[in-house]
Amino acid sequence: MVRDALAKTHGWPAEDIGIVVIRTTGDKVQDRPLAEIGGKALWTKELDRALLAGEVDACVHSMKDVETIRPAGIAIAAMMPRADVRDRLIGARDVPGLPTGAVIGTSSPRRRAQLLSLRPDLRIVMLRGNVDTRLAKLAAGEIDATLLAAAGLDRLGRDAGHAIATETMLPAPAQGAVGVEARSDDSAAQGALAAIDHRDTHICVLAERALLAALGADCHSPVAALASLAGETLLLRAALYAEDGSARVEGEVEGAIGDDLGGSLARDLLGRAPAEIRALFTG
Repeated sequence: MVRDALAKTHGWPAEDIGIVVIRTTGDKVQDRPLAEIGGKALWTKELDRALLAGEVDACVHSMKDVETIRPAGIAIAAMMPRADVRDRLIGARDVPGLPTGAVIGTSSPRRRAQLLSLRPDLRIVMLRGNVDTRLAKLAAGEIDATLLAAAGLDRLGRDAGHAIATETMLPAPAQGAVGVEARSDDSAAQGALAAIDHRDTHICVLAERALLAALGADCHSPVAALASLAGETLLLRAALYAEDGSARVEGEVEGAIGDDLGGSLARDLLGRAPAEIRALFTG
């Protein structure tokens, strides 16, 4: 997708843009939750090394898997137009339609907490692996349902599951966004990538990431957030949860692009959150 956008925008032959596939630790380790084995860096450290070593000129990431604090030598140079931000429930039409005591597979602390907040009777089990692996476990009856990002399913051409409205379940911060990073001192790469940057997506994702930074959130922190633009006005919504979904705090803030909406909303949420939620954040 990024290669094609660069080729189209700059008139470059697509075959002149090399794609280097790098398998990350997150790809290789599929039997444990990310939070237990190093968090989001498992998706980025191998790419960061290749980028900083000059082996590649840019790295493409699913932005929801990129740590909030990035190395000084790396800059987010572009965002592609955001895809569907919602989660899809596979195995039932909606959350109320799940059988009593249904077994739901997910490795996401956010999805676990949101599901238990809506349905405390559900049993949540750890589920990792690629889309085919997860769907195979569902088909085999190991779980009754699972949640997957609509954006990922759409990019794979999978018309599976039923989308959950953001009013019911806010997505993970930066869900549905593909970002491209370059070296901070590589003006040529940054300039080439800036030409394919989708401004609205970039603004919204940075606002969501600013919220994460202000909260001091990590892979253990059940947090959901979504920013949206109406003209030059930015709306940021978010929710924080206890790990078992037994408590939650929600809020939103609106302002101009460039305002510290992430910091403002983080302070508001942590100020109103019960102790069991505050303990999951360091902001």
